[in-house]
Amino acid sequence: MTLSVLAGIETARERYALKKGDGNMRQEIEATERDALLVEDAALIRMMGMPVLEAVPSRGAPYERTDPFILVHEGRFRLSEMSGKDTKHPHRGFDNLWYVLQGSASTGHTTGPGGSVERARLSEGSLLALRTGRGAWHAEAVGADEVEEGHGDTEFRSVLFWVNLARKDKNVEPSAQVVQPEQIPKRREGGAIVRVLVGEGSPVHLGTPALILDVELPEGGTVTTPVPPEFQGFAYMLEGEGAFGANLRPARPPQLVLMGPGEEFTVTEAAPRTRYLLMSGQPYGEEPVFNGPFVD
Repeated sequence: MTLSVLAGIETARERYALKKGDGNMRQEIEATERDALLVEDAALIRMMGMPVLEAVPSRGAPYERTDPFILVHEGRFRLSEMSGKDTKHPHRGFDNLWYVLQGSASTGHTTGPGGSVERARLSEGSLLALRTGRGAWHAEAVGADEVEEGHGDTEFRSVLFWVNLARKDKNVEPSAQVVQPEQIPKRREGGAIVRVLVGEGSPVHLGTPALILDVELPEGGTVTTPVPPEFQGFAYMLEGEGAFGANLRPARPPQLVLMGPGEEFTVTEAAPRTRYLLMSGQPYGEEPVFNGPFVD
């Protein structure tokens, strides 16, 4: 971990302790705002021959600061670019969430009876929650149905994120859940549109308590999101720009914004059409063993 991140964590902890009344100091009713400890560009890598933005693993923060989140990838491509590619690959030991930002794509996963392939079409705004458990194959023939129907030029944009499972749960039966856009809770918070991918009202439940939100500010402005103090995580910028945290760190796509300790996270001075994912969860405190697509 970099010295600047360490210093930021200690400063935020001191502020949090003062407001919570640690050391016999007086209690304060107001919630403590989280700082933005790190703002970091996503790395451009290649997966299955396609360019992908990788925000997690972070180069500036170790896994202990992003726990329980293992990986965050954003991809954007035309479905015809996947034609002829063998996209099917195995996973084990985590929850695999795939959120569609633009377009739609068909895919398959071995969560049917006896490990048979189930196919699903992921429309814009839908979410695939795949619990890989003891092992499942994923992403069979991505976009093949659309290409066959003559929609190969459709642009598909999505964010894929892996959330760890506790070591005691890594051998559970794999399962898949497709959540349609209308099943994702949606609310207004001031000028913000907030979609709850994981959290209160969402049908998706992870192996640890978590809050994952898609936050849009069509007209820009400010939004404050309560985040349980036992959670840690980050924001990932999709569109626009804004000042993040109590320390007003500027961020824009495709950047990761690491949250410090506290009880709420604020974005101010957001430009119109700013959009970001807020990902937070209760860490396991277990160091996973990484083996490519397997997390033990």
